[in-house]
Amino acid sequence: MTKLGSLVVGKKNQVTIMGILNTSPESFYKNSIQSTKSQISKYLLDMEENGANIIDIGGMSTAPYLKTMVSEKVESERITQTIKIIQNLSNIPISVDTCRASVAKDALDMGIEVINDISGLKYDKNMPKIVEKYNPSLILCSYSKRIVKGNPFSITKQLLNESVKIAEQSQISKNKIVLDPAIGFFRRSSDVKNSLPYTKIISDWVQRDVEIIKKLNLLKTTFPILVSISNKSFLGKLLGKEDPTDRNTGTAIAEMLSIVNGASIIRTHNPKITSDVIKMTKLFTKKSKKGL
Repeated sequence: MTKLGSLVVGKKNQVTIMGILNTSPESFYKNSIQSTKSQISKYLLDMEENGANIIDIGGMSTAPYLKTMVSEKVESERITQTIKIIQNLSNIPISVDTCRASVAKDALDMGIEVINDISGLKYDKNMPKIVEKYNPSLILCSYSKRIVKGNPFSITKQLLNESVKIAEQSQISKNKIVLDPAIGFFRRSSDVKNSLPYTKIISDWVQRDVEIIKKLNLLKTTFPILVSISNKSFLGKLLGKEDPTDRNTGTAIAEMLSIVNGASIIRTHNPKITSDVIKMTKLFTKKSKKGL
């Protein structure tokens, strides 16, 4: 049984919805950006009402094609202020999306029990020490500091295994680990000077993302798989849609295929749409009773 904080995930025929709440004006999906107390409060309640089981708070956009770097102080202030607002409104589990140890520490000091690190504990050398001290649940993304080449699936699996080893060396038990294949974070290059984590890849990054979604079942071992594909640029490339808000249909289809192929958690900007996707997926994949 795997747990993200108090939330049990990864059970058979169970799909968990993680709602995205960004406090960073730099984020690529502008509809997810909330900064004032009233905006955050309304957004949270809407997400809960529409099916979100856990909220993932981001204080700095990590889109590899945007200029998004902010100081650790700014990132932490955005996140901690949002945590306070949510904790006064709801008991919903909270995840913090950060790859920086000082930001994670500030959130963990407030009782947060889940850290979502897009670098899989590899970006900040102090992150393994922090997670060892606080022992949170972890979402570990596939990431390499070096350029990777070869079979995209094999590389993804290898990089995830590396992060699991780091987590285990930090005394994190296996039932507190969820894996994320990092859709959107394998790129040939970035047009902006951005030191935030993304993996440089020799092959076609769009086809890499498609291939990973096709083979999610092969990634799924003892750890549940989280997929974060909501409105991302690979969908824009495939569909010829530059505006992220015009990618809802592509997102829904990709989420359905991800669930069919083994995803246990869907991280989304639109819990309402994802809730419908989960319902329809269950209906169309449910085995018929014998004789019918």
